[in-house]
Amino acid sequence: MTDTLAVVGKGGTGKTTFAALTIKFLRQTGLTPILAIDADPSANLNLALGMELGHTVGQIREDTRDRVSGGTFEPGVSKPDWFAYQVERCVVEGDEVDLLAMGRPEGPGCYCAANHMLRSAIDRLGNSYRYVVIDNEAGMEHISRQTTRDVDWLFIISDPSQRGLAAAEQIVALVGALGTRVRRMGLVVNRVAGELPPDFARRVEALSVPLLGILPQDPEIARLDAEGRPLVELSEDSGLYLAIAAILRECLSIPERVSSQGGSNADHR
Repeated sequence: MTDTLAVVGKGGTGKTTFAALTIKFLRQTGLTPILAIDADPSANLNLALGMELGHTVGQIREDTRDRVSGGTFEPGVSKPDWFAYQVERCVVEGDEVDLLAMGRPEGPGCYCAANHMLRSAIDRLGNSYRYVVIDNEAGMEHISRQTTRDVDWLFIISDPSQRGLAAAEQIVALVGALGTRVRRMGLVVNRVAGELPPDFARRVEALSVPLLGILPQDPEIARLDAEGRPLVELSEDSGLYLAIAAILRECLSIPERVSSQGGSNADHR
């Protein structure tokens, strides 16, 4: 069975860092294979993972729409099957982790039919993996349009700012209003130095989702970024990595006895 984890929040709060270190943790504990989906148009999850960036699904979606509207789509070819094949060609294969970049279409017009085919293609592709981890854009476009998989855990990332928390509140409201298929969700507050400010803490308590954890600032992240090195090179002794690992163990029911050197999946679930 495949579990889908999605990471959302205001831009700049550390979504990609959380997604990349989640993938690092799953890989280190042997919970593979993993499909990483970069649903942010800025497409930088590949850099955080140290992987190449291939063609994006957005480009495939545009090409499909243009072929259909222009009457140049090959007769006798199933559009969903052709689209699914093209999506699979976008996947960049790595060591126990594969990467799919969504990108963003640049042309005008309605993408309803292509979005439906996209969802079907990602559902079919994702079922080949133990985990699917989605790094979403700030506006949650792919979840709000339901062009990504059903979500088992939605991790809402905020920094200790009122604007970051306001975005988290909007995401919670959006999920509820749309009836988007999210099984569980919770808040993670990133880049915290010391205790949460009292006003911020009270606002967190009023949120209708649980606070899953608080992540400390880590200067090594800025150093890796400055040196152009993948964030997955962050030390396993890092306070940030250990805090994320603790959140994931709790949320995904992963026991401590699962080895960090590639343990058995048998104890999971």
